[in-house]
Amino acid sequence: MNAPDRYEKFVVPEGLQKISHEKDTKVPHAATFTIQREDHTIGNIVRMQLHRDNRVNFAGYKVPHPLEYRMLIKVQTNGECEPKVAMQDALQDLQNEFGEIAASFAAETSRFKQMSGEPAHIDYQ
Repeated sequence: MNAPDRYEKFVVPEGLQKISHEKDTKVPHAATFTIQREDHTIGNIVRMQLHRDNRVNFAGYKVPHPLEYRMLIKVQTNGECEPKVAMQDALQDLQNEFGEIAASFAAETSRFKQMSGEPAHIDYQ
């Protein structure tokens, strides 16, 4: 078959950065971020987190082609910060939220196992 190997969809090749950005020359306070080996799941989550930031005027993403394993996120800020700072803040906030979800899940799983008499050790990291 002509289909690419499945691992190509997930593994970032050597010499290619996971995230890169390029400032927009036509729109003020804007940049385009290229994220390798990600799809709509991450794109939509990052876009929504950027929309929560009052400094962000616009945030959108697209996957140029289904067989190209990259995603483009366009960010424009109001000038209070650079788009790179807004993206870093959004990713840090998401990391904190996911950490809270993982801790809450582990605590509830442990509580459930204690009630049912099963061993309570779970390590998801």
